Amino acid sequence: MSNQDSSLSTAQQQLLKAFKKQISQPKSVQVAIQPEPSAQAVISPAEEDALLLKQALLGVTVLPQHNLAKIEKPQRIKPDAKTLAKRASAEGPIATDQADLSDTQAMLNPVASQAKLSYRIGTLQHKVFEDLKAGNLRWFEAVDLHGCTIEDARSAVLQIIQMAKDDNQNVIKIVHGKGPEAILKTYVNGWLRQHRDVLAFVSAPENQGGTGAVLVLLKRAEKNPKFKQ
Repeated sequence: MSNQDSSLSTAQQQLLKAFKKQISQPKSVQVAIQPEPSAQAVISPAEEDALLLKQALLGVTVLPQHNLAKIEKPQRIKPDAKTLAKRASAEGPIATDQADLSDTQAMLNPVASQAKLSYRIGTLQHKVFEDLKAGNLRWFEAVDLHGCTIEDARSAVLQIIQMAKDDNQNVIKIVHGKGPEAILKTYVNGWLRQHRDVLAFVSAPENQGGTGAVLVLLKRAEKNPKFKQ
């Protein structure tokens, strides 16, 4: 120990001795093992959107079902043949613009229950007639004559034609049925051939009634005040 060290107190000498011993021996290196950061969960875009939506809806109260308003498109009431017949009887011949339809002429040309009806005026374009046959022309309204008497059926046919003219429509469907004797079918075939507003008619395609119904093409009411051309 040097003279300089002897001037130190015993405690200081011991401290110095410990310090020299510490620096003379290599200090063991301790590597602190840090925990690996936990892997973050991967969130898909859909889950992220759902989470954002959930956060946005915090505090929103769901309305009870009985407070929800029902929004429905108004359904047009289909004309009933007997109702049309009563209307024709009440309004008279002027309202329906009735032509003289001969029952005798109709019965002189009976048709079979499964026969396909077909009629057109000579000036009608072939393509228009083919579109009518194929069911490509959208019909305005239909009337079902099942269960009608001959008089009721005639009135209903005239009424449905008049309704189409009033709305400036030119295609209608008449369901006459195809019973064993095809009475109504025979009358409808005869009446339509006599009506001045009928340009053509054909038995409907299978998916629209087949030989139990006819699609009728009418003249358009070009001067109808209800419509602007």
